[in-house]
Amino acid sequence: MRVFVTGATGNVGSNVVRELIAAGHQVLGLSRSEEKAVALAAAGAEVLHGTLEDMEILKSGASQSDGVIHLAFNHDFSRFAANCEDDRRVIATLASALAGSARPLVITSGTAIANTVPGEPAREDNPTVGSDRHPRAASEEAATLAGEIGVNVSVVRLPQVHDPVSQGLITPLIQIYREKGVCAYVGDGHNRWPAAHFSDVARLYRLVVERAEPNARYHAVAEEGVAMRDIAEIIGRRLNLPVKSVGEEEAGQYFGWLSMFAGHDMPASSAQTRQKLGWNPTGPTLLADLAELQVSGA
Repeated sequence: MRVFVTGATGNVGSNVVRELIAAGHQVLGLSRSEEKAVALAAAGAEVLHGTLEDMEILKSGASQSDGVIHLAFNHDFSRFAANCEDDRRVIATLASALAGSARPLVITSGTAIANTVPGEPAREDNPTVGSDRHPRAASEEAATLAGEIGVNVSVVRLPQVHDPVSQGLITPLIQIYREKGVCAYVGDGHNRWPAAHFSDVARLYRLVVERAEPNARYHAVAEEGVAMRDIAEIIGRRLNLPVKSVGEEEAGQYFGWLSMFAGHDMPASSAQTRQKLGWNPTGPTLLADLAELQVSGA
């Protein structure tokens, strides 16, 4: 299978590329950087030079492939809503090149949009909030429209994806901790974030594109929920910083843009995904990777 991968040089994408190639697939990877293109080629992929803003390049990559895994996303969270709308347009462009065929389009979303039952984990078949409440839902709204024009589209929802170098939203959280000189959590810190190791997430994307089931929803979740207090405490030990609770009224000032997530309880289940695909995560836990945190000065 020849798979076009956007975001092929990113933290998740580079692992997906290696997973696909190891399984015998060919990869066409999108790269906007000459330096990263060298690493992509060294991994055994063919490189397509371009950016998410070049719609003709995106159409070309999708048109010459047997399937597409869309991973690229602008992680400048200071303009999160705008980035989600950009992702909506990218998905529509990729879909236009695949409409009417059986070739799979796998898009990426987040588990938090399915946290619609307070206190309960997000499940694959939960109703989801719209982009008016959570901007990331724009990606799944675009996927729904793609399905309506005959695209074989499925969704992988991500938790905090981690190794000792990068941990999703926890990476900018660590930067805030270092800047503030204290590791904070909101309230009692019992709110939970789901997590999975990069290797497990990469394997799931491969299984999803191989299965090519239209309109399927999958959760790349190894750990249903890790308490924010536990996250703050292990980072505090690693960075030799104090740990404290902040009230909800202080969260905005302390966390900045991250306050939209910092105090939220966002557990997620992957029971349906595991049953359907036989996917069994085996990678290190989030706290194990944070204990080996690779940051300057640690």
